[in-house]
Amino acid sequence: MRVRIKRIDKSLPLPEYKTEGAACFDFTARTAINIPPKEIFYVPLNVAIEHPKSHMLIMAARSSLHKKGLMLANSIGIGDTDFSGNEDEYHAALYNFSDKPVTLERGERICQGFFRKYERAEWEEVDDLKTKSRGGFGSTGLA
Repeated sequence: MRVRIKRIDKSLPLPEYKTEGAACFDFTARTAINIPPKEIFYVPLNVAIEHPKSHMLIMAARSSLHKKGLMLANSIGIGDTDFSGNEDEYHAALYNFSDKPVTLERGERICQGFFRKYERAEWEEVDDLKTKSRGGFGSTGLA
């Protein structure tokens, strides 16, 4: 799959797969930042991306992010196909859950992404789904 991408700062690398078996590519921070404790900061990721048709971009934390006391504030990020203009730079919403300020360096790998094909639903409203209800949260495994 070929994907058109624009770097904001061309001195930083494009997102890249770090190993032959990597499922996701890594995004890097465009600027050095200091995130105060218990705060959210939007880290610029240095790229605007033109998605392939019917594909979304899913962004997740790198497994090492929590070691710094950080997590993605929105759990995962979803990039829509129409978020693809020259000024549509991707950002990672990072939450510092620690009690100390956390510094990220310019060019540091902080999150990862992959493309996933999707289909849009067409709703067919009904009054009866004709299936038995399973139960609510935590209902599986109950006797």
